[in-house]
Amino acid sequence: MAIPVYTSMVKILLFGSRGYLGEQFQKLYPHALCPKMDIADAKGVAEILECEKPDVVINAAGKTGRPNIDWCETHKEETVHSNVLGPLVLLEECMKRKTYLVHLSSGCIYEGDNHGKGFSENDPPNFAGSFYSRTKAWIDMLLSEFPVLILRLRMPFDGSRNERNLIMKLAKYPKVLDVKNSLTYLPDLLVTAKNLIKKKKTGVYHVVNPGNISPYEVMLRYKEMVDPSHTVERLTLQDLGTVVQAGRSNCILSTAKLESEGIRLQPLDKALNEAFRMLKM
Repeated sequence: MAIPVYTSMVKILLFGSRGYLGEQFQKLYPHALCPKMDIADAKGVAEILECEKPDVVINAAGKTGRPNIDWCETHKEETVHSNVLGPLVLLEECMKRKTYLVHLSSGCIYEGDNHGKGFSENDPPNFAGSFYSRTKAWIDMLLSEFPVLILRLRMPFDGSRNERNLIMKLAKYPKVLDVKNSLTYLPDLLVTAKNLIKKKKTGVYHVVNPGNISPYEVMLRYKEMVDPSHTVERLTLQDLGTVVQAGRSNCILSTAKLESEGIRLQPLDKALNEAFRMLKM
């Protein structure tokens, strides 16, 4: 299905504006319309799309659970409602109107480093250890059949004190996992997203900073650069099951697709240092 190309004044509808990612996208697009509604409410979604006639719909809504994804294990109905049904409602209503849909997703559907190559956007999911991850894999496979821009992130962080910032989340735990992962620096995500949206790109893109690090190493740097009094113990993958209910995805994502289009996020080390400097201010 062909989606019309827009030119100058772009009208954006942002769902999930009250969340961690949604707040960032609201700053990126300060004139965006930000309805406070359930994206699984088909009638409500249809009415607002019909009334506002946006050029772009950005979905930053979804359930990740509080304090973490273990919540999703005991709240499966709510998780499916937000992470699967809601995006499908947006898809159907946007496709009816040939409206460009952007969906914020997650790389938590993978496990490992894919033999050192990192997982590409074409690699099928290989991690199903948590209900949250399964819902993200299900909706990605469905949305990828349509002209939708899907941005996959991993462990998003920035230099704020927001409780959803990876650094702030990790700082609450006495033990932190020492397994390498890809991470996404939110300021770089926003620049990349704006670039891709402007070009009306569709398909899946892994938006992570080149490089990898373990959460435990992140906290060691936090202790060194931000809070010398902070204490943290190393948690191994073998012992992870003693402190969490659901499994955790640990993976490295490839950035080759973005780089082939001339888009390269700053190295992860540099991004982390920038975030730590901001936290120290």
